Amino acid sequence: MTARARVRAPELTGKGGWLNTGGATPTLADLRGSIVILDFWTFCCVNCLHVLDELRELEERHRDTVVIVGVHSPKFVHEAEHQAVVDAVERYEVHHPVLDDPELATWRQYAVRAWPTLVVIDPEGYVVAQHAGEGHAHALEKLVVELEAEHGAKGTLRRGDGVYVPPEPVATDLRFPGKMLALPGSGHYLVSDSTRHALVELAADGESVVRRIGAGERGFADGDAATARFSEPQGLALLPDGGVIVADTVNHALRHLDLESGRVTTVAGTGRQWWQGSPASGDAREVDMSSPWDVAWFEDRLWIAMAGVHQLWTYDPAAGRVEVAAGTTNEGLVDGRAADAWFAQPSGLAAAGDRLWIADSETSALRWAERADGGEGYVIRTAVGTGLFDFGHRDGPAGQALLQHPLGVTGLPDGSVAVSDTYNNALRRYDPATGEVSTLATDLREPSDAAVADGDIVVVESARHRLTRLHLPEEAVRVEAVAHRTQRAATDVAPGAFRLDVVFSAPAGQKLDERYGPSTRLLVSATPPELLADGAGKGTDLFRDLVLDPSVPEGVLHVSAMAASCDDDPANEFPACHVHQQDWGVPVRLTDAGDTRLALVLAGMDAAQ
Repeated sequence: MTARARVRAPELTGKGGWLNTGGATPTLADLRGSIVILDFWTFCCVNCLHVLDELRELEERHRDTVVIVGVHSPKFVHEAEHQAVVDAVERYEVHHPVLDDPELATWRQYAVRAWPTLVVIDPEGYVVAQHAGEGHAHALEKLVVELEAEHGAKGTLRRGDGVYVPPEPVATDLRFPGKMLALPGSGHYLVSDSTRHALVELAADGESVVRRIGAGERGFADGDAATARFSEPQGLALLPDGGVIVADTVNHALRHLDLESGRVTTVAGTGRQWWQGSPASGDAREVDMSSPWDVAWFEDRLWIAMAGVHQLWTYDPAAGRVEVAAGTTNEGLVDGRAADAWFAQPSGLAAAGDRLWIADSETSALRWAERADGGEGYVIRTAVGTGLFDFGHRDGPAGQALLQHPLGVTGLPDGSVAVSDTYNNALRRYDPATGEVSTLATDLREPSDAAVADGDIVVVESARHRLTRLHLPEEAVRVEAVAHRTQRAATDVAPGAFRLDVVFSAPAGQKLDERYGPSTRLLVSATPPELLADGAGKGTDLFRDLVLDPSVPEGVLHVSAMAASCDDDPANEFPACHVHQQDWGVPVRLTDAGDTRLALVLAGMDAAQ
């Protein structure tokens, strides 16, 4: 067996304390004898949510030997609130202990640079592997089996129950609802009851349950209202023929609901998550998707906020086809031609006139799509927002206004737009006529969507598990302006020649898949772009020699890496293959005493450390 570097795991500390432990405060010493997997996550991050899903099977299969510990490491200010973490742990059905680390103490101890990152600690308390991004479940499974055998033989493996203690369930009609739809004619509301994996039809009062659609357990099954199964459904859109499309987010699919019969059928998606290199257009039932979060009917198509890959897609019900409409899969905020635009977890859509409004959550932005001049294709514009790291609550001219991770957008009767400003616990308004942003309501709890009803607005208060009806005020609420930047310490780097290494080791029993050309990809850019005097762009090597401009004192290096590996078995004509990918945004500060090399671990250990 290959010798591993013996790096002692630092202790787990977090000011917010522990969740899912029944009040206990476990230490690494308490976990000695178990294989510990640390999952550094934050609940705004769709890639982190993908990893939660990837870990479920491993967690169940090795429950007596593996302890998964979620280390919640916030990006946004709202995510540092303890109650928000408590809510997220329930919302996303996290069934393992979670350390709330609002000050990123454990993040820094483990030198983590990206959400999500997984760190494996062996039963003797040593770090043996690190993985960033998604797609590592297969590698973790092989490593766990190897560690079970090794430490079982040494007598250092301890089997038994872990430290997880489930919280008491709470009875409510809705549990972390996601999106809503005002149903024509009846005045009723259809709500995606996301944590209970169902849809709920409510009467006009917004409280009385008319019916539930879905069995209420996580799954992927068509059928009638009692037997159909969803997995964390979100967006809802009414089709011209009266049917409803449901964004079945964790099933990576679109479902069709017949309102009259309550029958649910799958119309797009395979249930598998889309990966780089997979087809992104074609027969809707044969193309994979990635966390569709919202849907809206616009210009004779259903538009899809494909949060998992930072794109907009469309679905044509008549032709039964899907295709990419905007976005490159790179994460960020770039306007222009739809094909060249960058998004960051688009999570809310609303069609209003000749614009499709977009809540682009990770850039805390309100954006829109519209026809390009001449009518050929679409362009993407930004009304509010500047990028991945600036957010807050500031009203006034849109160019300097701030939001914080908005998830919903709603067209208002006067042509303005209401934004469910989720992490500010507020409802905001943008007026295209004046270019002004104001606040309509505060003291909401994680609003995620809204709909207009008889001159009022009905808001989904996701973390209060209810719909709330508000009068649309003539005068906006005034709040004290607050601005924030993501609180991650900048890395000191030296100006001039600079080496970037993405560390990747194929899992045991696998090799890089080079049957059809290079199996790795690296994309490097910077904010501001002037930070990189040389080295920006695409390539197939997982290293890059950069030149950092000494006249730019600080900025962010954006790095996107992908590697594909397959089973190393010459006798197998169709080996199983796996894609590993991650995006990093690394704040850097230029100083003569700074490092001349930056290593980002995609999978494995950095031998140069």
